[in-house]
Amino acid sequence: MSVSTKKILIVHAQPEPDSLTAQFAAAARQTLEAQGHRVLSSDLYGMGWKAVFDAQDFPDRADAGRLSFIAESGHAFAAGTQTADVEAEQRKLLAADAVILLFPLWWFGPPAILKGWIDRVYAYGFAYGFEGQGNRLRYGDGLLKGKRALLSVMVGGPAADYGPRGINGPLDQLLFPLTHGCLFYPGMDVLPTHAVYGTGRIGAEAVKAELAAWRQRLVGLFDEAPIPFRRQNGGDYPDRHRLADALAPGREGLMVHVDTGL
Repeated sequence: MSVSTKKILIVHAQPEPDSLTAQFAAAARQTLEAQGHRVLSSDLYGMGWKAVFDAQDFPDRADAGRLSFIAESGHAFAAGTQTADVEAEQRKLLAADAVILLFPLWWFGPPAILKGWIDRVYAYGFAYGFEGQGNRLRYGDGLLKGKRALLSVMVGGPAADYGPRGINGPLDQLLFPLTHGCLFYPGMDVLPTHAVYGTGRIGAEAVKAELAAWRQRLVGLFDEAPIPFRRQNGGDYPDRHRLADALAPGREGLMVHVDTGL
């Protein structure tokens, strides 16, 4: 393995093998391997991934009388009694230098199977509650710090619906729970989302063009500047909860947590 070789985990969630999502996943593998990288893969539908987070995830309960997900998740992670499928995905995440999540936008978010992957794999002590320090090491810190993350999203509707004044709301804000929450929270540097719009009516030539743009985007996977999310422990949140009054004055909402320099 050369010094420049990286490991990239591709997680994709679309059951149709000929879907645009599947084509993007295949193109990502081909492009990254051609650069000399090693690709790890999790085809969630192909794996038959169990999406529901429930008592079956805890074969050795700390408390058989009451199911506390945080307590049982932390116990299973610390004791090494997690289910084999969860442990396998955690090993992939730990090995990866970058993570790419590919999925179609279904009802303003990812398919349930991808959310279920996050619910089950993100154990207490792994993706949150890192080093037993509660909420101290999050949003820029955590076990996955130093890794890169990228969303590739297939959107059925036109781009106009997801613009700053689009009727569906800005895509960056719809995906904020994923980018800022599920990826930045445990420490990853998150790149701007790669979206393909109008996939409900896309033609063959447009598919070729989108795949070419996607391959080109992947060339700079380790060079592109990430979204400048504000880090919890960088001084912007004096009490680790609320943004300092002097920052983004007069503004509120999701996007104040992105440092635009304003």
